[in-house]
Parts: sequence; structure tokens; C-alpha cells
Amino acid sequence: MRMTVSCLALTAIACGSWCAQAGDWPRFRGPDGSGVSSETGLPTEWSETQNLAWKATLPGPGSSSPIVAGDRVLVTCYSGYGVSKSNPGDPKNLVRHLVCLNLRDGRPLWQQTIQASVPEDPYEGMLTEHGYASSTPLADGQQVFAFFGKSGVYAFDLEGKPLWRTNVGTGSAIMGWGSGTSLVLHKNLVIVNANTESESLVALDRKTGREVWKAEAKGYTGSWRTPELADRPGGKKELVVFMPGEVWSLHPDDGGVLWYCTGISGAATTSVVAKEGIVYVIGGGPMGSGSAAIRSGGRDDVSASNILWKQRTGSYVPSPLLLDGHLYWVEDRGTACCLKADTGREVYRQRLPEAGGVYASLVAADGKLFAVTRRNGTFVLPAGPEFKVLARNRFSSDATDFNASPAVAQKSLLLRSNQALYCIRAAR
Repeated sequence: MRMTVSCLALTAIACGSWCAQAGDWPRFRGPDGSGVSSETGLPTEWSETQNLAWKATLPGPGSSSPIVAGDRVLVTCYSGYGVSKSNPGDPKNLVRHLVCLNLRDGRPLWQQTIQASVPEDPYEGMLTEHGYASSTPLADGQQVFAFFGKSGVYAFDLEGKPLWRTNVGTGSAIMGWGSGTSLVLHKNLVIVNANTESESLVALDRKTGREVWKAEAKGYTGSWRTPELADRPGGKKELVVFMPGEVWSLHPDDGGVLWYCTGISGAATTSVVAKEGIVYVIGGGPMGSGSAAIRSGGRDDVSASNILWKQRTGSYVPSPLLLDGHLYWVEDRGTACCLKADTGREVYRQRLPEAGGVYASLVAADGKLFAVTRRNGTFVLPAGPEFKVLARNRFSSDATDFNASPAVAQKSLLLRSNQALYCIRAAR
């Protein structure tokens, strides 16, 4: 593990982390990054003619998830380049869009269009599977932040007024797969895993965009996933991120290294989940698959002391979900998995019928697990350690990819495809 930290503009840090308003879904996988919602009354079945509150056509494709801030839904898209595999076009024409809609009826409120400031990775290979808008935006109740890879991190107010832009690197990972990590908020800091852009994690002042700290990780290219805040013994927080073959914990206030754990199988393309001082990580892909539970806390190398269990099953893209003592996920090829969180014992491992590929992570709400597949609909499973398919729902008029994880807010389930944003709500 090789990391250096520079604190270029360490400012006074407010007491306590910012908390979302009740009913908001302000970031990737919800208020605390767990993918678990307390919302009730969500429908089990839907279609174009059943429990669809509204549908909004988007200005371009994207794999980012929608977020909810009050009465606003925000999502990112891209256009101008890389929309068609057969005719990608000119990379000079690439633009990103930040779209804001009314949650109640899907009415457009505003849209910002941002020209790519430097050439992004070419539209080829795995990048064609997710495109140039894969990072979920972040809201703090007053502002919304969007990460557009080499073009940087942008901040707007909730009326769409531009506030600041900060570059966090213009490099490329060795595979040229583009950007995929989403932003995290800690106190007055917006934190981004800029591993593919600058082999570093960067914290920015959320009011000004000024760099507060930068933790460099030279030689550790290939981490596309969102860091998470985990509880540390004594009530403090630590920032945990999955890196190639390792899990790292940093002090979120200044980026200082707390601990690291090696021997973790799989590519660093999933986010960890954490609860009550335990960090759960899964990995998969060509490098092999694996899952592990790691006790937080400790110092330096905890590989021999803090691993509670390891298993050989994992996931390449979708991240895990922790609920009532069980760990759930759906593998990228469509197999639903459930493990006991305390021991790692497998409870079930069942193929979802005709699921095909999966990029989205599970979301739990109203006693149900929502599993979005890329091209074959959304499966609804019980939020418990018994495998059963309660429903499979599809929009027959939309044949584009559904790569994004769902959002849940105010009795609504939000799904996005490369074509549209859908709001599912029980009919009254």
C-alpha cells in the first residue's frame, strides 16, 4: 500500500456530517449509501399502464442513478458523442447534461449542458457499455454536485445556477474505461475517488470547490467505485474505499491513512457497505470473485487481524446490500446471492430467470428487494433470506439499457434507462 496525503487548504470543518432531509435520496444508494429505504407503499408490479406516475424522455443516455432533493429529481446524461456504437461521432462534440425534474409530475424545471473540457477516453471497449455519464450526482439541500471525469467536479444551486468547477485530473486508467465513481459528502467536504483521473482521492470544500486534501495512490489504477463512510470505534467516521486487491480506510477530515487490508479478490468495481463497525466488500470479474467482512478500526496493515470471514462468491459491478443480518446482491450475470453477515455462510444463490446482464445494485424498501437488469426488466424479491420472485416488471416500449441503480423517495421508485426516467408510484 502506497499513499501520500497533501492538505493544501485545510479549513475549519463543521461539526457533524450533513444529513439528508426526510424523504430525500441525495446520493448514490441513498442518504447513507446503504441502498436501504424506510419508504412504504411501493408497488410490486408496474408497466406502461399500471402504477406509472410519469415518464420523462432524457436528452441522452447515461448510467448514473437519479437523486431526489426535496421536490426535485436530478440525473445526468450525455450526448454528441458515443451515443451510437455503429457511429460514435466526433469526441469534440461530447456534452454532459444535468437535468432537474419535478418529482410530483416529471415536469422539466431546468437543465445545464456542459461541454467536455478535454478529450475523454475513446468510445470503445467496455466504455461503450456505460458511456460518459456514469457518476451519480450529489445534493446537500442547497447545492447539487456532478462529477464528469476529466472535465471535473461541478456545483450548481438548486435552481441550476453554476457555482464552481474544479479539475481533479485528466489521466486515464490502464483499460481506458472512463469514470464511474460517485461523490460522497462529509461535513463541509465533497469527496471524489479520482483514481482513474489522477490516482488519488480528493476532498473539495463544498462551498468553494477549493481542494482541502488529496491522498495520492500512485500505482493503484483501476478503482471505479464510490467510497463509503463507516463507523469507527469511539463513534468517529472513516472513509473506506475498495482498491485493486485491497480495502483502504482514510480519515475523512484530512485523508490520512488509518488502515488497509490486502488479499481481497476481484476488480475494484463495487462499493463497500458498512454497519456497526464491520465493512463488507465483494469483488468479481476476470481477476476472480470473492467477498469478505473486515472489522473497522486498527492501524496500518490489518490483513492478519481484522478479516472476520472470506468467501469465493462475489460480484463484478453491482454492490452489496446489508439488511437484518444478511448480505444481498445480484451478480452481473443475474444470480441472486444471500449470505449470513456474521459468518459469510451462503443462504441462497439462485439464478433470476432470463435476467441477462446486471449493472444496477439492489435497493431495499417496503419489505422488497428491487433488482434492475440491463435489458430484461426489474425483478422484485422478498427482503428476507428466502429466495422467491414476487414479480418481474418491464416497459415493453423501452429496449435501451437500464444500467442505473434505483432511487426511492416519497412513495416513489425511480428507474432510468438510456432513453427515459420513470417514476413508479402506487395508483390511488
